[in-house]
Amino acid sequence: MTIIASLLRAADLPDSPTARLDAELLLAAALGKSRSFLHTWPERIVPTDAALKFAEYLQRRRAGEPVAYILGQQGFWKLDLEVAPHTLIPRPDTELLVEAALQLLPATPAKVLDLGTGSGAIALALASERPAWQVTAVDRVLEAVALAERNRQRLHLNNAKVLSSHWFSALEGQRFQLIISNPPYIAATDPHLIEGDVRFEPASALVAGEDGLDDLRLIVAQAPTHLEAGGWLMLEHGYDQAEAVRDLLLGRGFEDVHSRTDLGGHQRISLGRLPC
Repeated sequence: MTIIASLLRAADLPDSPTARLDAELLLAAALGKSRSFLHTWPERIVPTDAALKFAEYLQRRRAGEPVAYILGQQGFWKLDLEVAPHTLIPRPDTELLVEAALQLLPATPAKVLDLGTGSGAIALALASERPAWQVTAVDRVLEAVALAERNRQRLHLNNAKVLSSHWFSALEGQRFQLIISNPPYIAATDPHLIEGDVRFEPASALVAGEDGLDDLRLIVAQAPTHLEAGGWLMLEHGYDQAEAVRDLLLGRGFEDVHSRTDLGGHQRISLGRLPC
């Protein structure tokens, strides 16, 4: 029999940049408890079945599998979301999109579209904060659509709906006050694709052509047909793509084009407004 503190001390995750956090999350899940339980009761004996499950989790993490996929969940904004290997893992950087959207539009009724929703993270965060908004979330991957819908139902967000659509393909004739997206934006030759957690994430949610801009080009080109006059298009992109995305927006006639900086000091999102 082993106690909590001993298992955490012995946890060996040499390749993880967040080894202690990973170990705590995995042990808490194996025990069916919270991380605070581990800190409160470090001398508590761990049952054999939980210790075996923890050992299995550690083995998977040492092989590089992301903690979010091992546990099947990830926190984003104020929500706990189900995640799976056919969707991108929601990241803290993407919360900048949510913050900017909440600042941009008032809490009065509005129609908002989230393109390439994945787990539904952005759309459901917005729907949870703005009950008056009607938020549409779309994805072309059917498994992602089903996952986002499960998250929507579990969170009881009736002001959101999830649809199957390849970008705008199922949205003919529909217009929105805000279109928001965290699309694929990594270049096909980027060496980071074979490093870390990204190795386990779906390439379709990461890679967008030779320069990483293919999907961003398409969204910027087609968005005006689906925006109300004065509506906003807001896009996440790579740390070095802000100027290119601003040029795309300006080239399509958007106004008030600018970028915003993430906590790491990188210009992470760019946005523009369709002329009235």
